[in-house]
Amino acid sequence: MKRKEFIKAGILGTTAIGLTSLVSSCNQDVKSSETISSPNINFNNSYNWRMTTVWGKNFPVLGESANKLSQLVERMSGGRMKIKIYGSGELVPGYETFDAVSVGVTEMGCGASYYWQGKSPAAVFFTAVPFGMNAQQLTSWLVGGNQEGYELWKEVYEPFNLVPFLGGNTGVQMGGWFNKEIKNIDDLVGLKMRIPGLAGKVLEKAGGAAINVPAGEIFTNLERGVIDATEWVGPYHDYKLGLHKAAKYYYYPGWHETGSQMEFIANLDAWKKLPSDLQEIVRTATLSVHSWMIAEFDQKNAEYLEIIKKETDVQLKEYPIDVLNALRIHSKNAINEIITKDNQSNKVYKSYLNHQAKLNSWSELTEKAYYNTIID
Repeated sequence: MKRKEFIKAGILGTTAIGLTSLVSSCNQDVKSSETISSPNINFNNSYNWRMTTVWGKNFPVLGESANKLSQLVERMSGGRMKIKIYGSGELVPGYETFDAVSVGVTEMGCGASYYWQGKSPAAVFFTAVPFGMNAQQLTSWLVGGNQEGYELWKEVYEPFNLVPFLGGNTGVQMGGWFNKEIKNIDDLVGLKMRIPGLAGKVLEKAGGAAINVPAGEIFTNLERGVIDATEWVGPYHDYKLGLHKAAKYYYYPGWHETGSQMEFIANLDAWKKLPSDLQEIVRTATLSVHSWMIAEFDQKNAEYLEIIKKETDVQLKEYPIDVLNALRIHSKNAINEIITKDNQSNKVYKSYLNHQAKLNSWSELTEKAYYNTIID
């Protein structure tokens, strides 16, 4: 059985009649007699797409990004293209977004690539690499110059009948919430922590246990001791989730997610049916949302960091340099295990690492010098 047929059979088997009717409905919604290469555009054609997200509907910033994309596309297309947004669980569970878009249950999805590392190990490198590039550098890899990073991203997703787009970036995240101080690397031994992606593998190398906990269960699990620690995003989301009521120590920096890239994904078959002007509108809209999210996270996190400082008893703690150095070694070992087993991961990470090295040389004289010597 082909990969696409296998994935489709698995999803349809779990939700049976419901998803079957959705696929049929989606096919009827996409009305086009044109192809991507057609020089003629029929402005009477309309396109009604669906987007499912990993996040709850209207989830602050992350879920709002899908709403903003929908609004931009409709306005920019003069109403010719509309995208209806469904939050996690409304059509399919959030973590089934990848498969749902792949087989055409919905035409678009919103999430982050490291949730799909079980589909392709290489996917994880397009969200966050521990001790990796920040948001500015990652955007450079993906859309700057010859767009080498983005071309690799498309290459990884194409076998799954998907095309990716930039969907925003959280910037450098916080390092996590703990109920005990982390004084040395041994304090991570036996620690049960909610932490995703490559960082989870790094924690395991350090002797901890990476636990996958949905956002809605993080606070309860931390409060009840089901997990000993958690990372989430930054002050804004962490405060809203109430994590300051469940843990005493708030660590920085976010070594595990130095610039977490979010994504929009589109079904490749549906994408090819869009006329070229609508494709360009979608691309432009995703870049607008990408820029908005970076700015919004900086603004909100700065505001809520002050709230945490003034209104709570939380202790802000910086990871000891010895702990960070040990985690850096574990990170290299975890990545090496992936790239030695998977050729595509090796190809992607080689490009990632080369770009990071070039940018770091420039950042030494600019960004780093600014923070170390200019900023007061």
